Amino acid sequence: MKVQSLCLGMVQTNCYILQNEDTKEVIIVDPAENAEAISRRIEAMKGKPVAILLTHGHFDHIMASKELKEMYKIPIYAHGAEEKLLADPALNLSQVSGIPYTIKADVLLKDGDEPDIPGFKVRVLHTPGHTEGSCCYYFYEDKVLMSGDTLFKGSCGRTDFPTSSWTKMEASLKRLVTELPGETAVYPGHEDTTTIAFEKRFNSFV
Repeated sequence: MKVQSLCLGMVQTNCYILQNEDTKEVIIVDPAENAEAISRRIEAMKGKPVAILLTHGHFDHIMASKELKEMYKIPIYAHGAEEKLLADPALNLSQVSGIPYTIKADVLLKDGDEPDIPGFKVRVLHTPGHTEGSCCYYFYEDKVLMSGDTLFKGSCGRTDFPTSSWTKMEASLKRLVTELPGETAVYPGHEDTTTIAFEKRFNSFV
């Protein structure tokens, strides 16, 4: 699997484009602002988009979702506990950003689900803390984790937003470093990539 990233929007959010190198099928993870930049990258990769995965519903991770969904006629996936946040500009913080935005996921997921997405094997890990419906996507055949705003390199996501919980964040971080192999590559919602082994050793929050 090939992973490419774009850093987009006012808070420098990582949008990831995952590609099955054999079939060219593509998943878009957390389409931040600028659908045009994302589509240009997909075109350069000769990609065939099949799904949009949202790690959580904050505005900086979702603002290009509708446009890309309509452009490629593909479904949007999110954890079921994030449904209300996605539908409320106050909860998803888009109201504060000055551009109120809502979206409805086509497929609502739960912990342990392995959605049938062409070209990919992925497992949903519900990791509440940053938001109630925050989740990570674990591509277990490739040992790749899309961690959203749960796990960062040497840090973790904020827990002072609507539906946040530090207690749940602690449990989610512990789960990730306990359950996943150390060699797992971690692609967070902001800043640099890391590995589970590095975080287990050096991240003071876990």
